[in-house]
Amino acid sequence: MTGGKRLYTKFGDEGETGLLYGGRVSKANLHCEAYGATDETVSALGLARALSQDARVREMLKTLERELFTVGAELATDPEKYDAFNRHFTPLSPEMTSRLEGLIDSLQAAVTLPRSFILPGASPASAAVDLARTSARRAEREAVRLKEAGRLANPEVLRYLNRLGDLLFIVARYEDRHLPMEKLTGDDD
Repeated sequence: MTGGKRLYTKFGDEGETGLLYGGRVSKANLHCEAYGATDETVSALGLARALSQDARVREMLKTLERELFTVGAELATDPEKYDAFNRHFTPLSPEMTSRLEGLIDSLQAAVTLPRSFILPGASPASAAVDLARTSARRAEREAVRLKEAGRLANPEVLRYLNRLGDLLFIVARYEDRHLPMEKLTGDDD
């Protein structure tokens, strides 16, 4: 027990959970799928941060983890309850997405990418970042499903998740910038 309260509530034993500002839904609900993939991305970023020896990468990943809590909160909010979300959180903004673009440009300037596919796994930290990237892409796909169902209140979530996938690709390459890149083909181009 933590602080006199039990960790388990038994409220989800029948396959339902609560959204952020009320309402019970199936754990297979589109909102749950989207914020669940976001939560997996946060965990993978935490693993990558723990494995990285690069201070710049660690700080960047920590910031992304924090921002993804906002993404998750947005995805866990029913559009009809978005006013309540706005009273408690600062929603994702175009400036946040632009900041990711600036990071991409900065890191890309420090890395020479081959013209072929790159195999993940040159180092434990970059492999964890690539795992986070694939999870972020799944979160993006789930957010698209929410949008298509008319259940996504803030379209900036899609732009942010799209840029996040791009950023994580280059973060993994930057993490391994001093290692030889393992390419899918044996070609040098």
